[in-house]
Amino acid sequence: MSGALSSFTAMAIAGRQLALRGFAPSQIVFFRSLLGFLVLALLMARTPSKLRTRRFGLHALRAAAHFIGQCAWFAGLARMPLATVFALEFTVPVWATLGSWALLGEKPRARSWLALGLGILGVLLIVRPGAALFQPAAWIVLGAALAYALAHVLGRDLARSESPYSIIFYMTLVQLPLAAFVAAGRPLPSFSGGISWLAVVAASALSAHYCLAAALSLVDVATVLALDFLRLPLIACVGFALFGEQLDAFVAAGSLLMLLGNWVGADRGSHR
Repeated sequence: MSGALSSFTAMAIAGRQLALRGFAPSQIVFFRSLLGFLVLALLMARTPSKLRTRRFGLHALRAAAHFIGQCAWFAGLARMPLATVFALEFTVPVWATLGSWALLGEKPRARSWLALGLGILGVLLIVRPGAALFQPAAWIVLGAALAYALAHVLGRDLARSESPYSIIFYMTLVQLPLAAFVAAGRPLPSFSGGISWLAVVAASALSAHYCLAAALSLVDVATVLALDFLRLPLIACVGFALFGEQLDAFVAAGSLLMLLGNWVGADRGSHR
């Protein structure tokens, strides 16, 4: 989880730096997908049997949802404080619970409804509709969370028959032409000082997902969720140190509500 926290933080810093250099979200996602695809293709060359699938359509739908989420997330990084972006991203479990109910028939339990309520209250505290400080960019990040949630739900469905390797591989394979199409009409900024940040985005994205998967293989979901939430105070410190961003009290309060909701809704099993 230390590796995952470091990777997500590095990806956010790199995304902000690329935005400051004029890179569009679709361009960032294109280079991230290109480098990720090359790495995964080399890894999968020895075991091509793991890439067999009869559900390419569902792979493509999941990749499209993830692509939208990524573009919106990087757009949010350019417009909002890093801590606010991360806080709103933590609404993914709320939307994923509702999506699993609607698409997979997994009816939420009583504590899941409580978690949903706490999560929604946390969102309202952060975005504060009608407040003078309310930013339309918050809707972009909430849109990213919704897209990520849909990708998680579809990934859960795919995991019933597909290997994790194939899910990640086809995600990068489909996202690459999507990002190329969206970014085609935009002039490419100078790579001076940007190529290293693009490499950080690609490397940190792969390492973050690998570390999360490794952590989930060792401990229960509740522990991982609790540790994953350390991303918020960590990115708040980074935002203050590197970009002079102040942590809003409402963001902190809303984040605590969402943390409580995630913990209540997690399936803790026997690991009390």
